[in-house]
Amino acid sequence: MAKKSLQVVIPVYNEDKDIENSVENLRHFLGEYMDKYRWQVVIANNASTDRTLDIAKKLRKKYKDVSYINLDQKGRGRALRKAWTETKADIVSYMDVDLSTDLEAFPVLIEALAYRGYDVATGSRLMSGSRTKRCVKREILSKGYNLIVKLILGTKITDVQCGFKAATGKAARELAPWVKDNNWFFDTELLIVAERKGYRIFETPVTWDEDLHSKVRIFKTVYDYLRDVSRIRYEMWFNREKYRKVK
Repeated sequence: MAKKSLQVVIPVYNEDKDIENSVENLRHFLGEYMDKYRWQVVIANNASTDRTLDIAKKLRKKYKDVSYINLDQKGRGRALRKAWTETKADIVSYMDVDLSTDLEAFPVLIEALAYRGYDVATGSRLMSGSRTKRCVKREILSKGYNLIVKLILGTKITDVQCGFKAATGKAARELAPWVKDNNWFFDTELLIVAERKGYRIFETPVTWDEDLHSKVRIFKTVYDYLRDVSRIRYEMWFNREKYRKVK
């Protein structure tokens, strides 16, 4: 039986200090634990102004299983949409460049899609069995945000924010056109749309260690998230086609 193909995307913006080490660590893990798949690491450069693109080009020359895409506009969602919709991979995925989520959960995520009939898979820092290490402020903000999403959007997903997600290539190509956001909210919106449309969603607990040098501006990101949650609630009332169950 032919191996299933797997695309692993790392969205990056001005990460020349970390990208090479992260890709090396990721390749080592994939080579050791994911050899039943034909995997490819894709560096998605989001208009970086440092040496990130040069390093991505160097890594592509060094490794046949590493490639890159270069976007002239910032936005994680924009990068994921391009990478996920332009590939023919059986399974697509992404993770943050800091590898804050322990990779031990990655095979579990992918197995659910490859062999258990799920369409979308996500890590959760809030399920029983998860282990997290982060400051009190971020812990409160994360739990509060996820609670608000549950109350307003009625989702059963425990952690919509975790930067550790995957989908079958088919599901990703079907769902991406419905997602409006081009930034941090992209994969959250994708999860909500997938859930409403009846796609099978798998969650697994993860070990997550906060990156103390993260570039995320917490309060601006929370503000943007809440704005987008309100948009989705509005759409649920007036754009029934987007959230109509099809599965």
